[in-house]
Amino acid sequence: MKFLKLTKRKIIGLVTVILLVILIVYVAGPKIPQPPDSVQDVTELDAYLETLVNKGSPPGLSMVIIKNDSIVYSKGFGWADGPLKIKATPQTVYHWWSITKIPTAIAILQLQEQGKLQLDDAVSRYLPFFEVEYPSDKETTITIRHLLNHSSGIPDASGLKLVKWIHHDGDPALDQTALIEKIFPDYSTLEFEPGEDTAYTNIGYMLLGAIIEKASAQDYRDYIRQNILEPLEMTQTDFVYTPEMKSVEAAGSHPSLSFMSPLLHLMMGSFIRETSNNRIWMERVYTDQEAPSALIGSVMDASLLIRAYLNKGTLDGHRILSEKSIELMTNDSHVAEANDEGLFFFRRGLGWHIFKEKSGYKLEHTGGGPGFFTIMQIYPDDNLGLVMFCNDVTLEKYGWKILQLGANLNWQ
Repeated sequence: MKFLKLTKRKIIGLVTVILLVILIVYVAGPKIPQPPDSVQDVTELDAYLETLVNKGSPPGLSMVIIKNDSIVYSKGFGWADGPLKIKATPQTVYHWWSITKIPTAIAILQLQEQGKLQLDDAVSRYLPFFEVEYPSDKETTITIRHLLNHSSGIPDASGLKLVKWIHHDGDPALDQTALIEKIFPDYSTLEFEPGEDTAYTNIGYMLLGAIIEKASAQDYRDYIRQNILEPLEMTQTDFVYTPEMKSVEAAGSHPSLSFMSPLLHLMMGSFIRETSNNRIWMERVYTDQEAPSALIGSVMDASLLIRAYLNKGTLDGHRILSEKSIELMTNDSHVAEANDEGLFFFRRGLGWHIFKEKSGYKLEHTGGGPGFFTIMQIYPDDNLGLVMFCNDVTLEKYGWKILQLGANLNWQ
């Protein structure tokens, strides 16, 4: 009985300590000024963004807005690297993280235009190692289209696993096809019958990267560089930090007082550069899984991709997609979640997440990973596009609302 009482005391003490830590983190942690319902003009938009970075969450951000093929807004706020006193500008480079999936989807459609694959081809046609375990006796063939709109039933990797799939600056990049072939057996049991639901999965886009390599007979990175980045003159975007990026490089960061901070120290301690002013600043981080998450670049370069998309696939005489392919990405293969109750319109399409606004569809993709949050939106019917990159993850909840402030202004 004595041991039992002592154990109970320890449990009560442990719970008390945990609750106290939670309270301290909540009180001392950064408070994000919530976006207003609207802003009247650019001055009010600037004032809100200045308030955000002055509060330190995020320490820095860059935003660009495109209307009718013109950049109508491009600004940076706060610090790209606080300790090194590098200010955020529109030229600052950030990790794109999952927005990389849009160039990956574009690459697949390019290969379809070249006759090297078809969206309804079986994945197993290109990847002999691709074998899955079905949840029913239907055994629907998984196609490239299923991977693009996340309707394959293939599960995603856990956040902890994704954090492990990173490497340091200077470490060699991994063979993308060999990587997915090695890990895929752990994700080969489907969560639902293909085409009957949609659930976000990075594993599906790792498979797409391997398909790009097979169909093009090129390394994934080289294919994206030669067929998307170079034609659009996205000179400040790559899969590695180039020498030209150094002076405009954003350092990933994280609040030192948060629930995630202990985990960051535990799992990514070697990537922590320093801690100052209640903020963890990180070394360069590279992800092993490139097709879903690996690009690094500026909002200005991202604006070139948006301009090409809004121009039906072409920019300054360089075509990266046909009008038909742009139409497919915008309007085709939208899949709703199986439990969709119709409270608001949300679908997953070929690369994009699809929402419905008064003027038509809003295409969106976000990215989030160690030290960075990114968001890109396109309103095709309004010839409008917006991008915001930040050097921490604290705006994940409000990113879409912040871009909506800019989208609702009267751009000429």
